[in-house]
Amino acid sequence: MTPPAPELTLPEELLLLALDPLRGKPQCSGRFLSYATAGAVLRELEFQGRVTGQGGRTRVVSPLAPPDPFLAQVLGSLSDPGAGGLAGGVATPLWIRRTAPHIEELCLEHLVRRSLLRRETHRLLGLLVYHRHPAVDPALTFAVRDRFTAAEAAGFPDPRSRTLAALVSAIGLSGAVSRGGLRGHWAMRGLVDQDWAADAVHRNVRRDRANRNRRMRYSSGGGSSGGD
Repeated sequence: MTPPAPELTLPEELLLLALDPLRGKPQCSGRFLSYATAGAVLRELEFQGRVTGQGGRTRVVSPLAPPDPFLAQVLGSLSDPGAGGLAGGVATPLWIRRTAPHIEELCLEHLVRRSLLRRETHRLLGLLVYHRHPAVDPALTFAVRDRFTAAEAAGFPDPRSRTLAALVSAIGLSGAVSRGGLRGHWAMRGLVDQDWAADAVHRNVRRDRANRNRRMRYSSGGGSSGGD
């Protein structure tokens, strides 16, 4: 029998859903996953009544620190006057782009401390150090996936499941976790524009893809000017 998943914040649930439980490797672009993790943190803080997202900006509405130390650390950075302060807030897409790698690393460390993931250090060609985060107990990861599948079958009936589905779709992860086929993929894609954090994540994903396509065109000679 699969054990029940432990109580998880939205970014933790996203990471457990996105990482291969045995190899600890993201099942989508690692950079895109970091964007989604940052977006998930903002929505978790909103669910806990600490922030609100409107008009492309995230504003702190209650600086009271959450019990979770990871979330408290992120909220503290949002409350910093240098980051926009309580009045104007921060531009959500820009905040996600700038902080995503750091936010994801903090969340992974938190999952390791909770003994839900373990950290493996590898070297590429004996030089470049990188990390993988397989599950300590893969059954717990499968429980998270089962819960996502059940929510998908029910049409993502609650705000948390809809946000998770929107983030999954925004970063191209739906193919790895969805069981609803093409119809399910389109249904999840329709949730992205309805969720302010997922929309901000998707803006960064589109920007990266556009930049990559532009570099590919130039490297293949497509960017040269025809002055003859």
